[in-house]
Amino acid sequence: MTETVEASRRRFLAGAAAFTVVTLAPGVTLRVAAQETTQAGMRAVRWGILIDAGACSPDCTACVDACATEFGLARHGRPQSDPQWIRKVTVSDPNTGNSKSFPMMCQHCEHPPCVDVCPTGASFKRADGIVLVDRHICIGCRYCIMACPYEARNFVHEDIVDQKPYAPRGKGTAEACTMCVHRVDEGRTPACVEACASTGHKAMLFGDLNDPDSEISKRVATFGATRIRADLRTNPGVRYQGI
Repeated sequence: MTETVEASRRRFLAGAAAFTVVTLAPGVTLRVAAQETTQAGMRAVRWGILIDAGACSPDCTACVDACATEFGLARHGRPQSDPQWIRKVTVSDPNTGNSKSFPMMCQHCEHPPCVDVCPTGASFKRADGIVLVDRHICIGCRYCIMACPYEARNFVHEDIVDQKPYAPRGKGTAEACTMCVHRVDEGRTPACVEACASTGHKAMLFGDLNDPDSEISKRVATFGATRIRADLRTNPGVRYQGI
C-alpha cells in the first residue's frame, strides 16, 4: 500500500507493524522495520557493526571498494566532493608511536545529531537503529553534515547516473552509509562486512546489539568495545575494539 513519508514514519515509530512499505518513486520502495515482537514482550532490534582495529590491515580497502561498488559511488577525481560513505582512517599514539587503521562510516547513533538538526525530517532513525536520509524531502541545507561529529555525511555535487534501484540518490542532497539497509531487510550482511570477511581479515562483525545471544553482543560483553566520542553520548551503533 502506498503511503506518504510522514504517515509511514508515524507507523513505524508507533511499532504498529513489522514492516512499512513506503513508495519513494515509481518502482522504488523502502521497507521500514518496526519493533520486533517476542514472546517475552517487545524487544527492539538494534543493528550494529563491531570493528576490530587489530585485525584491520592498513593497506586493505576492501570495505571501501565494496561500498563504492554496491552503491555506484563514482569517482570524479575531486577528493573534497567525491562521495565516500566509508573511509579508512589511521590514528597514532603520540607516546608510543603505535598506529591503528580502521574504517569510519555513519555511526548510526541512538541519539543522532543529524536527525536533531534536520528541518524537514529527511534525516531519520528507523526503529532498528539504522539512520537514513530521505532524498525526496532533503532540501540540501547541509545542517546534518555540519552536525555530524564523525564527518560521515556527504553532499551530492554531481549529476547521478546509473543509479541502483535499491538506493536512490539525488544531486543537491545529503547522503551517508545506510548500513546496506536493502541487504539487512533481506536478511543479508552489509557489503563492507561481507567484503572484509572475504579477505580473511574478518575485522568487521554485523549483528543485533540488543540480542544477548548474538555473536556481536557476546564479543562486546567478553572483550568490551569503544564508542568513538563517547563523551557526546550519541551511543553509536558502530563499536570498535583495539583502539
